[in-house]
Amino acid sequence: MDRYIFTQLLLPFLFGVGAFSSIVLAIGGLFDLVRKIAEVGLPISVALEVMALKMPLFVVYSFPMSLLLAGMMTYGRFSADSELIAFRSCGLSIYRLILPAVVLSVIVTGITFLFSESIVPVANQRATMTLSQALKEDKPTFNTENIVRPIFKDVERDGKKEQVLEWLFYAEKFDGKTMTGLTIVDRSQQDTGLSKIINAQSAVFDTSKNTWDFYNGTVYLIAPNAAVSNFFNFQHQRLQLPSSPLDFAAVDKNPEDMSIAEAMEYAEQLRLTGDKKKIVALDVKIQSKLAFPFICLVFGLIGSAMGVRPQRTGKATSFGVSVLLIFGYYLLMFVCAALGQAEIVSPFLAGWLPNFIGVAIGGWLVAQAAK
Repeated sequence: MDRYIFTQLLLPFLFGVGAFSSIVLAIGGLFDLVRKIAEVGLPISVALEVMALKMPLFVVYSFPMSLLLAGMMTYGRFSADSELIAFRSCGLSIYRLILPAVVLSVIVTGITFLFSESIVPVANQRATMTLSQALKEDKPTFNTENIVRPIFKDVERDGKKEQVLEWLFYAEKFDGKTMTGLTIVDRSQQDTGLSKIINAQSAVFDTSKNTWDFYNGTVYLIAPNAAVSNFFNFQHQRLQLPSSPLDFAAVDKNPEDMSIAEAMEYAEQLRLTGDKKKIVALDVKIQSKLAFPFICLVFGLIGSAMGVRPQRTGKATSFGVSVLLIFGYYLLMFVCAALGQAEIVSPFLAGWLPNFIGVAIGGWLVAQAAK
């Protein structure tokens, strides 16, 4: 029986992967590539290569949708053909009947996680690089001008934690080795009552000693009353700053092109800047990436539960209902992510709340069908 149900689930699942991947491909990249071919002369061979590199992402998005469709179509057909009645007459419960669908969902969850971690990030980066090279948009991996980086620290005032500026870094130009036109505000020693403002014509980073070499500049010492208490000029001054030039000039990365491990590492780097808005947004994204594979389990449960309900629906109806449920679920994910970025809920809840709600709904539907 398990083998029979499993094989019956497999065909509509594979059909769903093909159908939903095509839909997501058309919405997510095909139209943009066609526009680039028509407007900027992107070679068709490059467009096809980019599409192929983007396919793992589209396939991953289609896995949960396909499980929902497979559950509804397969168990819906069992119900319409009275096979469910035959199974039940043999003493099998609804819970036992949907077990193969749950097992398939667990397997696809593992495959989704594997794709998301090891294949999708590499393919996305390669697609971005291929497209940029074809359009002659070769850009450095760092900012080259008007680099501004604030670094904050947490302080406790009146029993509450607050963020205050510790460093403010500005450079006019950066060629990958030398920065020019620098202005740095150092408030890291405010407990002594002094702050510093450093102006320098240029600076380079000594990787062997993890220090900065500043040239032709001035250091201003600022007293607590905001007056300049002292200053001195220098031709060469060695200072230690909290980050290297490439860290200061780093281009903001796209979490979609990173694995979970890379996103967590990037989050640690981002925390050095103290930019709370970006940190919270990245934390929400990390939790969403962790929770995403488990949508397969949620959709497999909901699809099976809806399929075993006494009804007679065709394939077209099942496909239409699947699309509506998918739209509603992804809308809930978008709302939860927005609430997380607004700090109304924690990043963990922002990422996992749709799954918790989906499991609760699926469990309730199964319980109702089992009565």
